[in-house]
Formats: sequence, structure tokens, C-alpha cells
Amino acid sequence: MNFQRGLDRDDPEINLVPLIDVLLVILIFLMVTTTYARFAELQINLPEAKGDSAKDAPAHISVDVDASGNYRIDNAAVGGHDVDALVAAMTTAGTGRKEPVVVISADAQSTHQSVVRVMDAARRAGYNRVTFVTQTTVSDSP
Repeated sequence: MNFQRGLDRDDPEINLVPLIDVLLVILIFLMVTTTYARFAELQINLPEAKGDSAKDAPAHISVDVDASGNYRIDNAAVGGHDVDALVAAMTTAGTGRKEPVVVISADAQSTHQSVVRVMDAARRAGYNRVTFVTQTTVSDSP
């Protein structure tokens, strides 16, 4: 039995203002508490050299890495494949040179680990400047 025949029912309304206020407070809270981390970038400072004066060129230690993981430092073969052998060979090669630059020439098929060993050995030997030798392909040149 419907005793309220003539009464019109109002549709329920949802008030969005409190919902928007709550969302804005959450957004402000997240913006304030979020930490923004800046990722470290690899920065390598290469030496500058003028083309007309060869005496200003820094001393360098040439390290070659072939595809099978063999090392040559200044055209002399390194006896082992471990970091300690590389450190000893780099220290010997750098004797008498003032702040030499370690120039790594790695084969494209050499493993990443073999190049990391050279970089670790350079750090342990006290050489802070390291650079890599690459070649440009015909499609890369302008």
C-alpha cells in the first residue's frame, strides 16, 4: 500500500565539493612529500689539444682489448686476465709520465666485463682520466 501517492520524490544529489577538497589535499600532500632524485650522469672530461702543437698533447697509456679478452698495454701483452695484472702493467707503463690519459681501444665484440676490468685497473693504479677510441661509420658522417 502506497500511502504517499502525491508526494514527489527528489533524486539524491551527490555534493562534489567535499570530494574535490579531499583530492586537492591528497595531491598537495603527495607533492610535498615526494622526493625528486637526480640520477648521476657519466661525465668524462676529455683533454683539449691544439692541432699545431704536439708538445701540449698529454701522455697516454694505450690499452687494447680484443674479442677474446686479451689485453695489450702500450703494445706489450699483459700476462693475466685479472685486475691485479692490469694494475701492475699500467703502473709500469705510466712510470715517468705526468698524469697520463688511459685510452681504451676495445673490439666491438669484446665483453663488457673486460672493459670494466680495464677501468677498474686504471682507478686502482691512480689514473683518473679515461677515454675510449671509436670509429665512425659511413652513415654516421655528414
